[in-house]
Amino acid sequence: MRELAGKTAFVTGGASGIGLALGRAFAEAGMKVVLADIETDALSAAVKSLHNVGPDVRGVVCDVTDPGSVERAADASYEAFGQVHVVCNNAGVAGGGDIDDIPLDDWRWVLDVNLMGVLHGIRTFLPHIRAHGEGGHVVNTASMAGMVSGLGFGPYSASKFAVVAMSEGLAMHLRPLGIGVSVLSPGWVRTRISESARNRSERYGPARPPDPTGPASVVAELVQSGLDPSVVAERVLTAIREDQLYVFTHPEMRVAAEERFAAILAAMDKAAAS
Repeated sequence: MRELAGKTAFVTGGASGIGLALGRAFAEAGMKVVLADIETDALSAAVKSLHNVGPDVRGVVCDVTDPGSVERAADASYEAFGQVHVVCNNAGVAGGGDIDDIPLDDWRWVLDVNLMGVLHGIRTFLPHIRAHGEGGHVVNTASMAGMVSGLGFGPYSASKFAVVAMSEGLAMHLRPLGIGVSVLSPGWVRTRISESARNRSERYGPARPPDPTGPASVVAELVQSGLDPSVVAERVLTAIREDQLYVFTHPEMRVAAEERFAAILAAMDKAAAS
């Protein structure tokens, strides 16, 4: 999709961080934009902040863990702007802990948002994009934690590895239809993901208070000193225009990826020699 002006983009997790930066970049490119988020006040503020960038920006409250909520958000988008062309399944949360002390509710919450939220977006919008025949692009937000296992065992890494695999498979199926797919795998980006529990639904139980001496505090510091989300958004726009599957933002993390791939290839060599 080289020409974005006049097209419509739908972005989950659009009230802050990477989602809001994507919305701004799309609006600056002349697109109509729908920001979807579960955080009502932040969503209203985000939409207001983009009114000086482009007049065609709307907000819709959406809980990506609920397929019905995603479908209602899609209907609101069609009603506002007609066809939707770019879908960014971007909403995400962070959660984890010691390997023998991660509550099942934490697993369910992180997987429901990070993985099932992506699936709900794909299942909802893909039939629409295929039907209107004007081309389109799906952007799924993963993470470098979905490429390398640096964060160890936990729901966040598991969800992001799954999003990478889902995106790779989706790309194979959609390429012949003229619909692009990108999987965004950033490193540390300056967002509010360390404060994910502020939007945790009651059905997942209370969030445990973070351990100020644990790894979560280190991650929070790395996030706050991370890349500006606007840089990530520009990389995504380039990927959409150039139909790139993999979108990376931190090339210095290549070493970690090479180590993982080298270990896999070495195991393959051992299998071949056995």
